[in-house]
Amino acid sequence: MATTAYALPNVHAVAQRVDEHYNQLQSFQADFTEIYQGSGIQREEVGTLWLKKPGKMRWEYRSPEEKLFLADGKATWLYLPAEKQARKSPLKNLEDLRSPLAFLLGKTKLEKELKALSFAPDIQAWKPEDVMLRGVPRGLEDRVEQVVLEITPEHRIARILIHAVDDSVTEYRFSNSKENVEVADKQFRFTAPSGTEMIEEDSGEQ
Repeated sequence: MATTAYALPNVHAVAQRVDEHYNQLQSFQADFTEIYQGSGIQREEVGTLWLKKPGKMRWEYRSPEEKLFLADGKATWLYLPAEKQARKSPLKNLEDLRSPLAFLLGKTKLEKELKALSFAPDIQAWKPEDVMLRGVPRGLEDRVEQVVLEITPEHRIARILIHAVDDSVTEYRFSNSKENVEVADKQFRFTAPSGTEMIEEDSGEQ
């Protein structure tokens, strides 16, 4: 007979513990695997992620091809070395699906950012001891159907699944996490190598 069902904490308690864990972090480093499935395509990419308060992100993709996604707190950059191209966008205009990963910066409350937060026992956990939470991200409803978070017993976010309205799923898995690591601000500054084509997207405001 299963004895865990009645021992599970409520959603509010889990969300609060996750908030508390990430709110005390100043920086974060982890290896990541990004898996995209949609329109008959499956794509898997791996790399290393660094985060630093406030609002700085560095996604260094190593395989299958090198690319770099940076957020410096004001703008985002996507650099594709093979195409010698860099695209700059205003941060507040960010519609990139990496934006829900702001949860990992600990500057938010899960219950505020995700509407109708609930357990998701129907979704297979990566690790059997983890719990799954689902909710609808505010402000992305036209693009994202739901976000699922896998929470470890230590109240860390081990996996994020973003279910888009087009039935595609983008999954991020994190491993070898290090918290409050020394990471220099220059890691989040983009300097275009010689010969790079720069594409700048404006905010759409007059």
